[in-house]
Amino acid sequence: MSTTAARTVRLLTALGLLAAGCGTGTASESSSSEAAPETRSRARQVAEAWDGSPAADLWRKGYYPMADTVQLPEDAFHDDSDKEAYISQNFVLRGELPEVTQKEAKVTWASGGSLTLPLMGARQAYERLDRNSAPAPRLTVTGAKLGETTLATSRGPATVPAWLFTLDGYDTPLKRVALDPSTLPEPPIGPVGDERADGLRELDQLLKVSEDGRSVTVSAHHGSCDDGPAVDVLETDGSVVLSGHVVGAKSGICTSDLRAEKVTVELDRPLGDRILLDAFAGRPVPHGNLSGPSPSWR
Repeated sequence: MSTTAARTVRLLTALGLLAAGCGTGTASESSSSEAAPETRSRARQVAEAWDGSPAADLWRKGYYPMADTVQLPEDAFHDDSDKEAYISQNFVLRGELPEVTQKEAKVTWASGGSLTLPLMGARQAYERLDRNSAPAPRLTVTGAKLGETTLATSRGPATVPAWLFTLDGYDTPLKRVALDPSTLPEPPIGPVGDERADGLRELDQLLKVSEDGRSVTVSAHHGSCDDGPAVDVLETDGSVVLSGHVVGAKSGICTSDLRAEKVTVELDRPLGDRILLDAFAGRPVPHGNLSGPSPSWR
């Protein structure tokens, strides 16, 4: 395996984001001060398992979004209420949604190649947007038509079918990609067990790949008694393996809130069709929340 880089990249900018669900406001004792873990061995194991594997071949043949599959109107949002309605996925339908006889549609990649997948109906696409029954605030959908949009994917930019939803008060539509992503291939290596993690942490999600492919930005977790997250990177011809960990962990009584920060990792060469992998999880780094409106895979 030809390794071109293995280095540590510190966080560049912070997300004003606190992840819920980890005992907010309670206290626990942090681990003692420790050096950064040795991540190279695990990263090599993950790269060797994926490079040239049947799973990697399936990944490169599939459709895996690496950007939001919901694209906002050009003038979104008019006010905080509309923004809150979108974030809370609270919509109301005040019109008819079209029925189509078309059952399949194509993803067409800018680099060449296409893939035919089942077409999502307008009703199903709307229900992916509207997952809240709160009385207000809401965004009002007045109609929809089938169109297309462009989307970043694991195979580069692609043209994909999309439902164009008309929103009351907006001049341009809200677009929702009309395809589900491909199924994730069975990873050829499992996640690290807690007893063997040795300081490694699972990355939260992929946030962005730069236009030139020379950097990737991820959301990485850390706690309240450390100096923040860091990410090691190991590059091969077939993959880029990211290893998340924290630096400057300190002894003492700490709140047990889980924090997320944005970390940008510079690459020696463009990501291209190489698979972006999480060393802890042993699988590709997902874009967005897998249970949210724009999952990278099923």
